[in-house]
Amino acid sequence: MDRLSALDAEFLHLEDDTSPMHIAGVCIFAGPAPGFDEFATMLEAKLPALRHYRQVVRTVPLELGRPVWADDQHFRLDRHLHHAAVPSPGGDAELDELMGRLMEHALDRSRPLWEAWMVEGLEDDRWAVVFKVHHCMVDGLAGIELLEAFLDIDPEARPGPIMPWRPAPEPSAALKVMGSWVGLAADVVPWARRLVRVAASPVDALIGAGEAAAALGSFAAHLAPLPTNSLQGRIGRHRRWAHVTLDLDEIAIVRHQLGGTVNDVLLAAVTAGHRALLLARGDDPDTAVVRTAIPVSTRDWGPDRDGGNRVSTLFAELPVGQTDPVARLATVREFTTRLKASHLARTADAAVMLADLAPPMVIGPLSRLAIQFDHHVAQRSITTCTTNVPGPQFPLYCLGRPMLDQLPYLGLSDGARVTTAILSYNGRISIGVTGDEDTVPDVAVVTAAIGSAVTELVTAAKRSRRQRGRVS
Repeated sequence: MDRLSALDAEFLHLEDDTSPMHIAGVCIFAGPAPGFDEFATMLEAKLPALRHYRQVVRTVPLELGRPVWADDQHFRLDRHLHHAAVPSPGGDAELDELMGRLMEHALDRSRPLWEAWMVEGLEDDRWAVVFKVHHCMVDGLAGIELLEAFLDIDPEARPGPIMPWRPAPEPSAALKVMGSWVGLAADVVPWARRLVRVAASPVDALIGAGEAAAALGSFAAHLAPLPTNSLQGRIGRHRRWAHVTLDLDEIAIVRHQLGGTVNDVLLAAVTAGHRALLLARGDDPDTAVVRTAIPVSTRDWGPDRDGGNRVSTLFAELPVGQTDPVARLATVREFTTRLKASHLARTADAAVMLADLAPPMVIGPLSRLAIQFDHHVAQRSITTCTTNVPGPQFPLYCLGRPMLDQLPYLGLSDGARVTTAILSYNGRISIGVTGDEDTVPDVAVVTAAIGSAVTELVTAAKRSRRQRGRVS
């Protein structure tokens, strides 16, 4: 029986009316758009390759086990696929407005946890597809796998025949409980293997334990409450979203001339965006503390879970008080280097793995209690969240139409009123910024400042290259 992991289940527990736990993306294609029926037929033919997209989440009686996946006995594609159009002139502003509205509502848990919209009316003869998927089904990398299953590498490819599908009967309550406890026994196996390795090499285990203890202390320190600013606090149900698209070649120029990684350059630009937002809202960036959570994929650290989430988290304080773009990049580079050497991500990942062994009848109620508490006192440990997912660096197609861009969306949770999602595709990098409409509607300030920051860094990098050329 296919169970959710503890982390996947936690995304269900933490969801409420103001914090829907879905992620999303906008795929923009060169036109002309296909007919809606043609698009629906293509998507239906692809469904056999998309795990869980015809399944629903079912709880185990009395929470004696984690939720399980079961075939939807009444699956209909038209309940998940919709048609929309943006108003004239169909530019970025109209697309951003539509995206914010589509993301406000939680997915219906009585159905498979995804929706898609075919969007027409974009300027320059373009059209789009918006995918919205619950976070319990995918993390960022699994979302890229969804993208690659839905699209084609060959522009001449066409969908195959629609395969008949008959849902398997839903397991009984007794089987759900039994399957969950059998699965829990299987979760013990990785920890048993760790104990065997510890017994075989006690010295290495002691060294590793010391490193883990130091990392755990640092991890706890990064969760200390922060001084508040306007980017933190309670959120409402409505969303604003804006995006900016960058050239990966320009990011590479900065990286080669000024040092750091592509992620460092992007995080420095995101820092500039948050600095601009603080200034626009009357906060003092010289005294503000902006701590971001940075999800990190751990899929290469152990066996994949066939979809779902396999992530850990790092925490970093963005240098929003730094005015000089080159110095800001240097500061970011320094702290990301320290983070990589700190074992923080592995420590957090171990905690996530350990959570797989915790009794669901304890975890579920505690998570819901935490949500109720958060409604009264919003968390103050994290200001924002920044994700960065590498996408395919080759063109993809839908019914022969080339995909021009993919724009990412990341939701909000109480306490963090702004989030940033970064996604690369075919030589371009797209950044989507989500804000709470009631408290931080001006997220376009962030995307504009990110674009300006990258331009400043590119100018500085080219200047540095010219100076080195004259010296040589």
